Amino acid sequence: MKSANAWFDKFMPGIMRCRLDDLVLETPVQALPALSARLGVDIQVKREDLQPVFSFKLRGAYNKLLSLSNGERKRGIVCASAGNHAQGVAMAAQHLGIDALVVMPAITPDIKVNAVEKLGASVIIHGDDFDTACKRAMELAEQQDRTFVHPYDDPEVITGQATIAMELFRQCAQAPDYLFICIGGGGLAAGMALVARYLQPGIKLIGVEAEESASMKAAFEAGEPVTLEKVGHFAEGVAVRRTGSLTYAICRDLLDEIITVDNDEICAAVQDVYEDTRAIAEPAGVLGIAGIKKYFSQRGDAKGTVASVLSGANVNFARLRHIAERAAVGEEQEALLGVTIPERPGSFLDFCETIGMRGITEFNYRMADPVEAHIFVGVALKRGLAEKHEIIDGLAGHGLPVIDLSSNDMARLHIRHMVGGRADVENERILRFHFPERPGALLQFLRGMQSDWNISLFHYRNYGSEYGRILMGIQVPDADSERFQQFLDNTGYNYTIEKENPVYQMFLGPAHLSGGP
Repeated sequence: MKSANAWFDKFMPGIMRCRLDDLVLETPVQALPALSARLGVDIQVKREDLQPVFSFKLRGAYNKLLSLSNGERKRGIVCASAGNHAQGVAMAAQHLGIDALVVMPAITPDIKVNAVEKLGASVIIHGDDFDTACKRAMELAEQQDRTFVHPYDDPEVITGQATIAMELFRQCAQAPDYLFICIGGGGLAAGMALVARYLQPGIKLIGVEAEESASMKAAFEAGEPVTLEKVGHFAEGVAVRRTGSLTYAICRDLLDEIITVDNDEICAAVQDVYEDTRAIAEPAGVLGIAGIKKYFSQRGDAKGTVASVLSGANVNFARLRHIAERAAVGEEQEALLGVTIPERPGSFLDFCETIGMRGITEFNYRMADPVEAHIFVGVALKRGLAEKHEIIDGLAGHGLPVIDLSSNDMARLHIRHMVGGRADVENERILRFHFPERPGALLQFLRGMQSDWNISLFHYRNYGSEYGRILMGIQVPDADSERFQQFLDNTGYNYTIEKENPVYQMFLGPAHLSGGP
């Protein structure tokens, strides 16, 4: 408790004095009755998605700007952000009459760029990720003598975020036994943990990170902040490669543990929030709820009152399609299967009778072999994993080889949307790429290819996110392997080689590759 007391002495006086109510709303606390009933705990969420900028980030940004001297305000400010911090800074600057410059990476959704510009800030698009944009913002701060407003690793920002917990504990009829806090750079977690541990020393404090960008978890394991080699951008609001030094130190001393959630679990939490509140949250905004589901699903004996923050609602509408598709898998409401059946009249009927009176969500097939048919099928589930295993066992028991594709990204992102069939293509190499969603990204990629490398397969689908998912077949002779690897390395794009993926072998590759599961 000694280290905690040191943090309390440093921060709690400022947190107690912090007043932001001339701009920041005191958001309500709302129950999630359906999810609470499923998990056997009482879940309360603080609705920070109802702030004027649809995110808690306004609190920290406003408190930081309030702390500036008159001279600093006259010189203006600059920040870097992929969206929510930028909107908070822009609104706070507009309210205080401060000139604001915002550097945003090229992956930032248009909805966030437009929102920042409407709030009167000047926007510069620079780099492909937050870290590159942040470096440019700090350069501009020095060149133009502006104050740099850090999105999380700043005492005044942390103090502003801490006001959420002050309100939460005042609003809850019963003090929570557990508090789940989403973590990107750690500003929210540090601020809320300070208040929660101070007001209720015995509370269980659990940080929740996206599996693809778990920089705080990596820092805990290393004993200091570390820079992740790469991060995923599905939950772009928390896609931070390196946690803050100050936020790490506070979280290290005050949090009990950190858990991570994958993209399917995040999508499922978006659905849960919608069903309980009719609110549409962005992926980063539901990390705490996703963490609650994972924690209590694995610890059936844990009981009590649970609190979290619904922290953001800046989601591109086009992205909802992808979220809805992945939520069905994350909630274990759909099974994706690859099934081999005889290529003869009546075999589809036999297959459907084996499935029984269950809903078919997907059914893809194209004749490619005179003996065997390979079908891609989605089946609606009412009883989760247990029912999926029943279906798989039933199909196998009827002599129908089956592969569970529910967790196969190539199947979920590409195969289910493709038409066509097998092809015996010479020297074909199958890869999945993450392309940055910016003008010219594909053109730049193609210009770097050898002119005699032919594209034999291509599938792209816009998911309304910062990175496009592309499945590509390229004909590259063995003699060009070294040059091809050099080409891949030079692109800088993330890729996965999929030649051995059973989905490719079953649905796209030469017939001799299928060979049954």
